[in-house]
Amino acid sequence: MKAAQASTNWRDNWRDLRLVLRPFLAAQPRPLLLGCLLAALTVLTGMALLGLSGWFITATALAGLHAATAFTFDVFMPSAGIRLLALGRTASRYGERLVTHDATFAVLAALRVRLFRGWARPGAARALLMQPARLLFRLTSDIDALESLYLQLFVPAAAALGAALLAGVVLGFMHVGMGVALALWLVVVGWGIAWIVASRARRPAVQRARAIEALRARTVDLVAGQTDLVMAGRIDAQRAALMNADAQLAKADLALNKLEAAAGFAYGSAGTLTLVGVLLAVGALVGEGLIGVPAAALALLVALTATEPFAALRRGALDAGRTWLAVRRLAPRMADEEVQVEPRNEAAAALRLEHVSFAHAGSATPVLRDISLTLGLGERVALIGASGAGKSTLLAAIAGEIAPQHGLATAQPACLLTQRTELFQDSLRDNLRLANPAATDDQLYAALQAAGLEADVRAMAAGLDTRLGEGGLGLSGGQSRRLALARLLLRPVPLWLLDEPTEALDAGVAHDVLQRLARHAGARTVLIATHLRREAALADRLLCMRQGRIVADLRRGSDAFDTAWRSLRPD
Repeated sequence: MKAAQASTNWRDNWRDLRLVLRPFLAAQPRPLLLGCLLAALTVLTGMALLGLSGWFITATALAGLHAATAFTFDVFMPSAGIRLLALGRTASRYGERLVTHDATFAVLAALRVRLFRGWARPGAARALLMQPARLLFRLTSDIDALESLYLQLFVPAAAALGAALLAGVVLGFMHVGMGVALALWLVVVGWGIAWIVASRARRPAVQRARAIEALRARTVDLVAGQTDLVMAGRIDAQRAALMNADAQLAKADLALNKLEAAAGFAYGSAGTLTLVGVLLAVGALVGEGLIGVPAAALALLVALTATEPFAALRRGALDAGRTWLAVRRLAPRMADEEVQVEPRNEAAAALRLEHVSFAHAGSATPVLRDISLTLGLGERVALIGASGAGKSTLLAAIAGEIAPQHGLATAQPACLLTQRTELFQDSLRDNLRLANPAATDDQLYAALQAAGLEADVRAMAAGLDTRLGEGGLGLSGGQSRRLALARLLLRPVPLWLLDEPTEALDAGVAHDVLQRLARHAGARTVLIATHLRREAALADRLLCMRQGRIVADLRRGSDAFDTAWRSLRPD
């Protein structure tokens, strides 16, 4: 049973690794390969430099013992070789660092874009709002963890393999058996120690990654929510939770430090055994007269340097657990295909819903129940109903933020203005350009003028360069809503979806915002979810929702329309 479970886990881990490696390697295949080759070349030139230097020093010393050999010994070719290797090692080291890091950063950027685009899928945006810290860690910490997959595992492994092969070839020219034995010993012991360290470090590395996430999240909660925590009497509990996360992090760090020390001892011992074994072997070969003393010095120095690249695997092995956790978390997103955009234009309709139903994950109660609806081009329609009737959910389904579980929703390109104004800690210009990245300053000021905010912005010292605080800090509620309206006007789409656009605004500001919306809507189709008379007054058609269903479709001019409109909340 345990064997079957282990086999299943191995297959799952390999599948996850392939799902992540496919886009990882496809992003920069040639630079990644070149980086590995340069790393191997750097190690090989370093080994050759030390070996040739040792051979040259020994041979020069022996040649100087006799006058005849002292005058005939060629010192120029070895000297030139040493200079060439020294320059080559410097150049290859610089090139390796430049290529590997540049390729790694490009790959990580591509993976972040792929992951971020995955959050543009239906339902992903709401999941982001429900778990922002967790998904932010996926985008930052988990993607960063993949860096060690290449820089601390693949590159050192390639360099170590090159070192083992070179050492085997050099010693193989002296004695075939010695060369083969050394190469096999280096590969088996060097990679074997790394494998054991990675297996032992997996649990504390995972614990450390999770402890860091918990520490960051709880610190942010403590700093940002300290007022609420004090009022709720939970400040001490939050501090205790923070200290607990810090203790877990310290415990994991201690375990990893012990493993790192043990790994260093293991590689040091392996290097010593390698050197002793080669020393005994070349001593026997010198005693039999098969090789000379300079060749023996060359063999010893090559063997000495051959173990160093394997020791570089230690850091990657210690981080392998964190990398594995990142692979397991990111693999489901990497498995997703690119978003296939369904044609959403209808010749005679701006919007068409056919038997649409939707329920939130984990809930058996549908939020939307078998809704069918058609909006003609240029219509202005209001969705009315009590809170919880499904108005916002219906708008989200039309906007493509959630995918209906049943039925079909097709619509023209739409822009959704939500109840909450989403502003970022950035300049006014960049907040506006979210709607139209190519917009000029003149276009931005035109949109601000249409939204009634131009005078306020021009009065600011930095104008469009004025930076907002977190969540739009620095603007009043009315100014924030006008900025959202300006952003809506900058978005060239034929369908507006407005979710209670003037909620929480005072009556004067609300009426001004609505008048501007009506004036600039033009030929656009407008669907507005509301429970306010002032907002529903924009519409020529009322759709009454109750418990996820459209129970009435009323046209302006009918008594039922007037009755339904008067039932809404006044200003």
